Amino acid sequence: MKRVIVLWVVIFGLVSKANAQDMDSLLMSLEATSENVKIPLLPDKMMFTQRVFWGEKGLLRVTGIMPLTEANRVKELKIRRTMLISHQVLGYATFVGMIAQGFVGQRLYTGHENMKGLHEGLAGAVNIGYFTDAGLSLFSPPPLIHKQFKGLNSIKAHKILASVHLTAMIATNVLAGKAEDPKWAPVHRAAAFTAFGAFAGAMFVMTF
Repeated sequence: MKRVIVLWVVIFGLVSKANAQDMDSLLMSLEATSENVKIPLLPDKMMFTQRVFWGEKGLLRVTGIMPLTEANRVKELKIRRTMLISHQVLGYATFVGMIAQGFVGQRLYTGHENMKGLHEGLAGAVNIGYFTDAGLSLFSPPPLIHKQFKGLNSIKAHKILASVHLTAMIATNVLAGKAEDPKWAPVHRAAAFTAFGAFAGAMFVMTF
């Protein structure tokens, strides 16, 4: 057990260090402007959720809360770093919650009705953790540049798996009210296992 804890600490340390190095390089790029060279403050491609809030005409720009300036972009990159590190940590916690919920759910399906309250409590905690975790990723400020890679890589795999586990997670919640119906119970379980598998895969490709 101690070895597992040490391993997760090492992994988290490496991820945090990598993020810190990436942030330092981005800040250096942003500050390395001259009279003749103008580095764009925003990438050409952003997620829809980022564009709505952080785009050139996003809500935070038009309301004056965070005008698009070099100084503010430096602040935004620091906010992004904090949000993505929190996204990783909360992802690990949510993953552990999913394991516990799956174990209790399996016991519930085999006739242990006394675990229904615990299963519902874990489901609530996992939902809060999961959708908060998703929000940290979807609504974080955009990076300075949009990196394009040919072929499949860990980032693309992570995004594909994220789409799968988000869809499966929504389906799991929609079907939760029908979980006691023998007709819908297998579908609910399939959606839950799909969400768990895709979530685990998304964590794995970014960690290793």
